[in-house]
Amino acid sequence: MINFKIYYNNLLDKLIELGYSEEIEWQRNLKPCDNDFNFMKETCWVILNSGIKEQIARKIWIKIIDAWNNGKETSEVFNHKGKVSALNYIRKNYNKIYNDYIISNDKIKFLQTIPYIGKITCYHLAKNLGHDCVKPDRHLVRISNQFNMTPNELCEQISLETGEKKSVIDIVIWRSCNLKLI
Repeated sequence: MINFKIYYNNLLDKLIELGYSEEIEWQRNLKPCDNDFNFMKETCWVILNSGIKEQIARKIWIKIIDAWNNGKETSEVFNHKGKVSALNYIRKNYNKIYNDYIISNDKIKFLQTIPYIGKITCYHLAKNLGHDCVKPDRHLVRISNQFNMTPNELCEQISLETGEKKSVIDIVIWRSCNLKLI
Protein backbone atom coordinates (compact mmCIF):
# COMPACT_ATOMS: atom_id res chain seq x y z
CA MET A 1 0.00 0.00 0.00
CA ILE A 2 1.36 3.37 -0.99
CA ASN A 3 1.96 6.07 1.59
CA PHE A 4 0.09 8.92 -0.08
CA LYS A 5 1.51 11.48 2.32
CA ILE A 6 5.07 10.68 1.23
CA TYR A 7 3.99 10.47 -2.45
CA TYR A 8 2.33 13.89 -2.27
CA ASN A 9 5.07 15.57 -0.25
CA ASN A 10 7.71 14.35 -2.72
CA LEU A 11 5.77 15.94 -5.59
CA LEU A 12 5.20 19.10 -3.59
CA ASP A 13 8.91 19.39 -2.74
CA LYS A 14 9.90 18.93 -6.40
CA LEU A 15 7.48 21.64 -7.55
CA ILE A 16 8.67 24.07 -4.90
CA GLU A 17 12.26 23.36 -5.92
CA LEU A 18 11.30 24.09 -9.54
CA GLY A 19 9.77 27.45 -8.58
CA TYR A 20 6.05 26.67 -8.41
CA SER A 21 5.48 27.65 -4.77
CA GLU A 22 3.58 30.80 -5.79
CA GLU A 23 1.09 28.77 -7.84
CA ILE A 24 0.60 26.33 -4.95
CA GLU A 25 0.18 29.13 -2.41
CA TRP A 26 -2.30 30.87 -4.70
CA GLN A 27 -4.52 27.77 -4.74
CA ARG A 28 -3.96 27.15 -1.03
CA ASN A 29 -5.06 30.68 -0.06
CA LEU A 30 -7.80 31.15 -2.64
CA LYS A 31 -11.06 32.43 -1.16
CA PRO A 32 -14.49 32.14 -2.79
CA CYS A 33 -14.90 34.64 -5.61
CA ASP A 34 -16.82 37.64 -4.34
CA ASN A 35 -16.96 39.99 -7.32
CA ASP A 36 -18.10 39.93 -10.90
CA PHE A 37 -14.84 41.19 -12.42
CA ASN A 38 -12.75 38.36 -10.94
CA PHE A 39 -15.48 35.94 -11.99
CA MET A 40 -15.17 37.26 -15.55
CA LYS A 41 -11.37 36.97 -15.58
CA GLU A 42 -11.36 33.41 -14.23
CA THR A 43 -14.12 32.32 -16.59
CA CYS A 44 -12.33 33.76 -19.61
CA TRP A 45 -9.04 32.15 -18.51
CA VAL A 46 -10.64 28.70 -18.22
CA ILE A 47 -12.36 29.08 -21.59
CA LEU A 48 -9.08 30.03 -23.22
CA ASN A 49 -7.13 27.32 -21.39
CA SER A 50 -9.42 24.43 -22.28
CA GLY A 51 -7.72 22.04 -24.65
CA ILE A 52 -4.52 24.09 -24.81
CA LYS A 53 -1.31 23.43 -22.94
CA GLU A 54 -1.18 25.88 -20.03
CA GLN A 55 2.15 27.35 -21.09
CA ILE A 56 0.72 28.21 -24.54
CA ALA A 57 -2.54 29.53 -23.09
CA ARG A 58 -0.56 31.83 -20.77
CA LYS A 59 1.16 33.49 -23.78
CA ILE A 60 -2.17 33.95 -25.58
CA TRP A 61 -3.81 35.26 -22.40
CA ILE A 62 -1.19 38.01 -22.10
CA LYS A 63 -1.95 39.07 -25.69
CA ILE A 64 -5.71 39.05 -25.03
CA ILE A 65 -5.40 41.14 -21.86
CA ASP A 66 -3.15 43.60 -23.72
CA ALA A 67 -5.70 43.82 -26.54
CA TRP A 68 -8.56 44.43 -24.11
CA ASN A 69 -6.56 47.07 -22.26
CA ASN A 70 -5.90 48.84 -25.57
CA GLY A 71 -9.47 48.75 -26.87
CA LYS A 72 -8.83 46.00 -29.40
CA GLU A 73 -11.04 43.05 -30.20
CA THR A 74 -10.15 39.57 -28.94
CA SER A 75 -10.16 38.30 -32.53
CA GLU A 76 -7.25 40.62 -33.38
CA VAL A 77 -4.91 38.49 -31.25
CA PHE A 78 -6.64 35.09 -31.07
CA ASN A 79 -8.08 33.15 -33.99
CA HIS A 80 -10.41 30.55 -32.47
CA LYS A 81 -13.90 31.64 -33.49
CA GLY A 82 -15.79 29.59 -30.90
CA LYS A 83 -13.63 30.66 -27.99
CA VAL A 84 -13.50 34.28 -29.16
CA SER A 85 -17.30 34.29 -29.28
CA ALA A 86 -17.49 32.81 -25.76
CA LEU A 87 -14.90 35.26 -24.39
CA ASN A 88 -16.77 38.20 -25.90
CA TYR A 89 -20.07 36.90 -24.50
CA ILE A 90 -18.57 36.64 -21.00
CA ARG A 91 -17.05 40.12 -21.20
CA LYS A 92 -20.37 41.59 -22.29
CA ASN A 93 -22.58 39.72 -19.78
CA TYR A 94 -20.33 38.95 -16.80
CA ASN A 95 -22.36 40.94 -14.28
CA LYS A 96 -25.57 39.01 -15.02
CA ILE A 97 -23.76 35.67 -15.26
CA TYR A 98 -22.02 36.30 -11.94
CA ASN A 99 -25.29 37.27 -10.23
CA ASP A 100 -26.96 34.13 -11.59
CA TYR A 101 -23.99 32.08 -10.33
CA ILE A 102 -24.26 33.60 -6.85
CA ILE A 103 -27.95 32.71 -6.49
CA SER A 104 -27.54 29.27 -8.04
CA ASN A 105 -28.18 26.33 -5.71
CA ASP A 106 -25.85 24.06 -7.71
CA LYS A 107 -22.79 26.11 -8.64
CA ILE A 108 -21.04 23.30 -10.55
CA LYS A 109 -24.11 22.61 -12.67
CA PHE A 110 -24.61 26.33 -13.27
CA LEU A 111 -21.02 26.73 -14.51
CA GLN A 112 -21.76 24.12 -17.19
CA THR A 113 -24.31 26.51 -18.74
CA ILE A 114 -21.53 28.96 -19.67
CA PRO A 115 -20.26 28.66 -23.26
CA TYR A 116 -17.15 26.48 -23.52
CA ILE A 117 -17.47 25.31 -19.91
CA GLY A 118 -18.25 21.61 -19.90
CA LYS A 119 -18.46 18.66 -17.52
CA ILE A 120 -14.72 18.72 -16.79
CA THR A 121 -13.79 22.37 -17.28
CA CYS A 122 -16.54 23.36 -14.84
CA TYR A 123 -14.32 21.93 -12.09
CA HIS A 124 -11.32 23.92 -13.33
CA LEU A 125 -13.44 27.06 -13.14
CA ALA A 126 -14.91 26.08 -9.76
CA LYS A 127 -11.39 25.58 -8.36
CA ASN A 128 -10.37 29.01 -9.69
CA LEU A 129 -13.45 30.52 -8.09
CA GLY A 130 -12.44 29.13 -4.70
CA HIS A 131 -14.26 25.80 -4.47
CA ASP A 132 -12.34 22.93 -2.89
CA CYS A 133 -12.89 20.41 -5.65
CA VAL A 134 -10.98 18.27 -8.13
CA LYS A 135 -10.85 18.64 -11.91
CA PRO A 136 -10.94 15.11 -13.37
CA ASP A 137 -8.76 15.95 -16.37
CA ARG A 138 -6.74 13.40 -18.33
CA HIS A 139 -3.69 13.80 -16.08
CA LEU A 140 -5.53 13.25 -12.81
CA VAL A 141 -7.54 10.39 -14.29
CA ARG A 142 -4.33 8.68 -15.46
CA ILE A 143 -2.67 9.00 -12.06
CA SER A 144 -5.75 8.02 -10.04
CA ASN A 145 -6.28 4.97 -12.28
CA GLN A 146 -2.83 3.75 -11.24
CA PHE A 147 -4.24 3.47 -7.71
CA ASN A 148 -7.65 2.09 -8.80
CA MET A 149 -9.32 5.28 -7.59
CA THR A 150 -11.23 8.17 -9.09
CA PRO A 151 -9.52 11.57 -9.11
CA ASN A 152 -11.76 12.73 -6.27
CA GLU A 153 -11.05 9.58 -4.22
CA LEU A 154 -7.30 10.01 -4.71
CA CYS A 155 -7.32 13.67 -3.69
CA GLU A 156 -9.66 12.93 -0.77
CA GLN A 157 -7.30 10.19 0.48
CA ILE A 158 -4.27 12.45 0.20
CA SER A 159 -6.22 15.22 1.91
CA LEU A 160 -7.05 12.90 4.81
CA GLU A 161 -3.38 11.98 5.19
CA THR A 162 -1.93 15.49 4.76
CA GLY A 163 -4.63 17.96 5.80
CA GLU A 164 -4.20 19.70 2.44
CA LYS A 165 -7.18 20.99 0.45
CA LYS A 166 -8.25 18.76 -2.45
CA SER A 167 -7.89 21.67 -4.86
CA VAL A 168 -4.24 22.10 -3.85
CA ILE A 169 -3.56 18.38 -4.22
CA ASP A 170 -5.17 18.57 -7.66
CA ILE A 171 -2.86 21.38 -8.78
CA VAL A 172 0.22 19.62 -7.38
CA ILE A 173 -0.59 16.40 -9.24
CA TRP A 174 -1.66 18.26 -12.39
CA ARG A 175 1.47 20.43 -12.50
CA SER A 176 3.63 17.36 -11.83
CA CYS A 177 2.05 15.71 -14.87
CA ASN A 178 2.29 18.91 -16.92
CA LEU A 179 6.04 18.99 -16.23
CA LYS A 180 6.33 15.22 -16.86
CA LEU A 181 7.50 14.55 -13.29
CA ILE A 182 4.99 11.70 -13.10
